[in-house]
Amino acid sequence: MLGNRKKAAVKNGAGTSESKAIDPLRNLGVQDDEDVKRMLQGSSMVKVRSPRWQKRRTLKLLEDGVTVWCQSHKTSSWAKEQKSFSVMEVECVREGCQSETLRQMLGSVPEQRCLTVVFKGPRKSLDLLCQSQEEAQHWARGIRTLQERVENMTQKEKLDHWIHAYLSRADQNHDDKMSYDEVQTLLQMINIDLSDQYARSLFQKCDQSADGRLDHGEIEVFCRELLRRPELDAVFIRYSANGCVLSTVDLRDFLKDQGEDTSLIHAQSLILTYELNEWAQKNQFMTPNGFTMYMLSKENCVFNPEHARVYQDMKHPLAHYFISSSHNTYLTKDQLTGDSSTEPYIRALNHGCRCVELDCWDGDKGEPVIYHGHTLTSKVPFVEVIETIKDYAFKASPYPLVLSLENHCSVEQQAVMARHLRSILGDKLLTKPLDGLDPPNLPSPEDLKGKILVKGKKEHVVEGCSSSSSDLSSSDEEASHTEGKPSRKKEDKKPGVSKLSPELSELVVYTRSVPFKSFEQAAKNPTTDMSSFSESDALRHVKDSGMYFVRHNSHQLSRIYPSGQRLQSSNYNPQEMWNGGCQIVALNFQTPGEQMDLNQGRFLQNSQCGYILKPPFMRQPDTKFNPENVGGGPGHRPVLLSVRVISAQQLPKPDWDKPSSIVDPHVWVEIHGVPIDINKKKTHHVDNNGFNPRWDCTFNFTVHVPDLALLRFMVEDHDYTSSNDFLGQYTLPCTSLRTGYRHVRLLKLDGSSLLPSSLFIHLKVTPCQSSPSKSSAKSPTKSSAKKP
Repeated sequence: MLGNRKKAAVKNGAGTSESKAIDPLRNLGVQDDEDVKRMLQGSSMVKVRSPRWQKRRTLKLLEDGVTVWCQSHKTSSWAKEQKSFSVMEVECVREGCQSETLRQMLGSVPEQRCLTVVFKGPRKSLDLLCQSQEEAQHWARGIRTLQERVENMTQKEKLDHWIHAYLSRADQNHDDKMSYDEVQTLLQMINIDLSDQYARSLFQKCDQSADGRLDHGEIEVFCRELLRRPELDAVFIRYSANGCVLSTVDLRDFLKDQGEDTSLIHAQSLILTYELNEWAQKNQFMTPNGFTMYMLSKENCVFNPEHARVYQDMKHPLAHYFISSSHNTYLTKDQLTGDSSTEPYIRALNHGCRCVELDCWDGDKGEPVIYHGHTLTSKVPFVEVIETIKDYAFKASPYPLVLSLENHCSVEQQAVMARHLRSILGDKLLTKPLDGLDPPNLPSPEDLKGKILVKGKKEHVVEGCSSSSSDLSSSDEEASHTEGKPSRKKEDKKPGVSKLSPELSELVVYTRSVPFKSFEQAAKNPTTDMSSFSESDALRHVKDSGMYFVRHNSHQLSRIYPSGQRLQSSNYNPQEMWNGGCQIVALNFQTPGEQMDLNQGRFLQNSQCGYILKPPFMRQPDTKFNPENVGGGPGHRPVLLSVRVISAQQLPKPDWDKPSSIVDPHVWVEIHGVPIDINKKKTHHVDNNGFNPRWDCTFNFTVHVPDLALLRFMVEDHDYTSSNDFLGQYTLPCTSLRTGYRHVRLLKLDGSSLLPSSLFIHLKVTPCQSSPSKSSAKSPTKSSAKKP
């Protein structure tokens, strides 16, 4: 094997330079890691789908350091009957019998030899039975190590690793050299269609030994030529006084135009951090290479790094925050036949979700279960979901988690639910009002740090107002709407008999579900009462009574849920609900797409903790803000946003694409916000180049309410004959933008990193006083602003 030969060469003190030519493992710094070595050797394991379905597989880490092959034992060839996954597609590795499948086998298999690989997105988890506990630990630790290393690499290191991984695959005879045919294979792999004449001339230019093969040094030169960025060079030359280096003064001029710290100390620190040339560093100069490294770094990302930490005031009442929220959290796919599982809870919680849903029904042997009632979705024990929530509730965020109980259980099994909640969650579960806080007032995220709240019905009548619910048979009025969740028939109810368990009722403290009747009635209720709205009802309130809905949401929580007609678990547009100040805008996290992109973009700031402080004009009880009419008044502070889409780097191919085909990319630039701000514009497409396409297109947008607006970049593969294929996207709040020349790190459909793919853009934001009529005249109508 190539990797073993390299290690031997290094060990003997020879061939070190060759090992650097095509060695992604060395780039990752894991060439000596014992766990990774074991993964490279491969391991025979048993893949488990059920107690009856168990098949032997060989898992092996490839030499790119990120891809794991899973080969069936039916064939001896690695080229047949194999599946693969990237360690960066892994959400987490659970050791022991923690999945639904492995839990069924407790007692019949050694728990210490079991592990479950949970993937991001909809891919089914991989349940494995290893040959020994040691082997299971090697794979669990090894995957986590590789994930951490890749995550902590600089963009330049990611780029090097990416190109070296492809070089390793293109080096078909594993001789550490590249023939012209192998170079052509490489070019197809990395998504670039160079003319044969140019590719051959570049090859011959790098083939200094003139033997028709590129050795390790020549490969490096070839890669540097491929990765050269003329558009970055042009920026460098524009600011360099002599065209060769940037002095600290030159660099300060550049930083000034970027809208950044222009102090001498900052310029010097950038040179010390990113300049690799010792002479230049010593003399406080930045060379083109150092400038490129800086421009590719996280420090130059379009997203404001100050907003990557918890920077907002977390001491406001809960109603003053947008809260990342999941609907039907237990489902892996659609709501008719999809599997119910604990794993979607892990994915949601790991992504900062702070409100998860549990549809609870009576189960066998007195134990409640969670599933989508009266459908073919599978069932998962309530106790297993609560145990999973306990383990993952605060891994991504320390702020309160709300359990939205959709309670269809008998009184007896409700009592069982209450016991499980208390015994499993322990002191994490909020069971009584906080000391020192006035009972009618909602506490803040800071007050509730590390606490889990139960949202549901409460058997309680508030003196002086009719806020108690007449239907105590379920936790939420959602059951009586068209969400596809059956409600109990009215004739089943007996007057004066409560169908709510006192034990479960006691656990509802600050998030008590009540039906919404009117804004006037709700204003009389305690702020701890909250209502749920179907997407159609919420949208009607936003459109018809926007100002009153925003006022309502300034002091009470609202939860929005998808229509029951969304049988495939599709999502509505969350932006319309945020425009109305709604806090708990619940989406199907298991369904990727534009709506989940917007949700991820909304909650990207504030350390992705799941809580975003609403703008001041949405927190005032007497606000006059109306999302449907922002020609002036609160929230209206129009800016001109100028976006120049310059180029892209290392775009992927669609997953299904043929190795020989090359993408023809174009870029959509979209504004999502209040209706007057909705807009989208598109670049032309570039033929046959996903490696370094250039557009140089400038788009201007007037954004009237930037505090609510999101900016989304979406890259597609242009197709004349069929729908365009999604390649990558990135969404962020307009308030978190940084101006100047920036890189945009693209994300996959499931929201995970698409390293090293990026866009290179220039942004400019200018306050403007243009009249609404003029600016909106250039904007498309609501219908034309939707995705084509």
